[in-house]
This record gives sequence, C-alpha cells and structure tokens, in this order.
Amino acid sequence: KVVTIAKSKKFRDNHGKVLLEGHRLIKDALEAGAVLQTLFFSTVGHLKELPEAELKRANLVKVKFEDIKSWSDLITPQGLIGIFSKPDHAKMSYPAAQLTSSLPLLLICDNIRDPGNLGTILRSAAGAGCEKVLLTKGCVDPWEPKVLRAGMGAHFRLPIVASLDWESVPSNLPAGVQVCVADNKDPGAQAETASVLRGVSGASSAPGNSKAPVESKPKAAPEHKDEEGAVGICIPELATQYYYENWTQTPVAVVIGGETHGLSPDALHLAASTGGKRLVIPVVPGVDSLNSAIAAGIVLFEGKRQLLQRLKHEDERQKLPLV
Repeated sequence: KVVTIAKSKKFRDNHGKVLLEGHRLIKDALEAGAVLQTLFFSTVGHLKELPEAELKRANLVKVKFEDIKSWSDLITPQGLIGIFSKPDHAKMSYPAAQLTSSLPLLLICDNIRDPGNLGTILRSAAGAGCEKVLLTKGCVDPWEPKVLRAGMGAHFRLPIVASLDWESVPSNLPAGVQVCVADNKDPGAQAETASVLRGVSGASSAPGNSKAPVESKPKAAPEHKDEEGAVGICIPELATQYYYENWTQTPVAVVIGGETHGLSPDALHLAASTGGKRLVIPVVPGVDSLNSAIAAGIVLFEGKRQLLQRLKHEDERQKLPLV
C-alpha cells in the first residue's frame, strides 16, 4: 500500500492519502498542519527532529531500513516515510514569513505535465512570494513523489489548488485581476498562427472580441489532441509586450503553459476577458523554446521586482509632506 500511494494518483485520490519522504518534507508538512496518519522509521533517532506533539497522534511503525529502501524511489533514502491525509489548502497554516512576503501575484499552470518542471515552478512561486498557485486539469498531480522532491517544501508554503476546470478558475482569482500569459514567440509569428487557425476554422470575420466574458468562449479541444485538434478553435488576439516592461496591475495572475502543448485556448480567452497581455521572453533566433520552469522563474521574479518597486514608490509618496 505504501508503494501504491506513491505510484498511483487514482489510489491517492480514492483514499485521500499522500506519501512524504525525508525529514525536511515531513517536518514542513507537520508545521503547516498536515495530518500525519502513519510514520515508518528505521531508527528512533529519526523521530527526534520532528514535533513530538504531532507524532503522538500518529501510528509510529519501526521497520527495517531495507524495507524503506525497497519502497523508496530515492537513490539515498533517509529511513523516514510518512503517510498523510491529503492536505486541504484551505485548512493549512502557512509560515508567517511567507505570508508577510506575499504579493498580489498569482500563478496559473496550464498543461504542465513534467513532474520535475512542476515542482521547480512551485518552488519558484514560493520564492517569488506568490499569493496562490492554480493547477488546471491536464497538469501532473502535485502530490506525485517527483513533484514533491522538486518542490522542496513549496507545497507547504503557499496555497496550491489543483485539478481546476477552466470554468472554475475565475472564482479562485481575486476581483479585478488581470491575467497575463508568458510566451517566448515572436509577436509577428503569433499573429500569423492565429490567422492560420481562424482560416482553417472557416472564420471570415475579425477575431473574437477580446473583452468577451469567459463564459462565452468556444470550448477548448480535448487535452489529448495534438495541433490538429486545434481546428475550429477561435484564438483571441492579445496585446504583446516584453516581460521586462511594466505589466503588474494589482492583482495580476501569470499563466505558464507546458512545453509540449503550450498555452491552451482557454488560457488565452481568460487573459483576453481580463484585458491581459502576452509577456514575451525574447530568445536568440533558432532557439525553439525555454523550459517552462525557467520561463516561470523569469516572469515571476520580474513581476515581484515590479510590484516591490511600485509599493516602494507608493510608500515614498505617502511620506511626502502636504504643501
């Protein structure tokens, strides 16, 4: 069962359990209020670094290190595996330092399917001071062991809302938010692509109204389809600018697309409905694309820089004496 929890998303969902391995991750989870059910340990010394009050509520099972080694997919297991109730972001208590550093900056992950990339993105979001991370359906399960390892405790530093339909994304965003999408395509190439897609779908009129409400958008192609599945989808045009130019309206949400499927039409429609923009990360001609985790880090920390600069200017203005 321990191995099954680690390997099977269906089993994790059905039984409401997640597996965490190692001192750092288990300690972060306990401090954030995650409920520990069973802890497997190879030596009593492993327990000394964990909060005693939380351990008293759990089943503690001493096992041979060889057993933990056979369950673990780590190269060097630490001899400590915890089975937790699946954490609910609404019931978690996040670190005070994280909350005080939080900015009106959100992240939306769109079809991020590589576990290492998603974990790194979550780690960057926590480091940048994001208020919240939304994962749409099509993203890899954030509680997969590889995502947890790459996240380095980010799961317990900021709210992560997973498996969202695009229809429910707006209700998880603050009022007045502007949604921007990260991109590294040349603006001219984007316009050409949109034009081709509209031509293929038989649309003879101008592109869809960029101010149209999210609910009125055409339905996106199923996740498993490739580029051919995009036929018949209207792609809205968005204002394009470089990521280092000012784009931080308060609050702002950034969409990062996966490397294989890129940004979905739903993401572009949501951005269009909020007056959002394409944030272009320029790359040298001939370089196909940036890794999605790298792109997320670049855009999020630039957003952080802009927001902190804006807050600093507002603070300085408030301190100026009235004439």
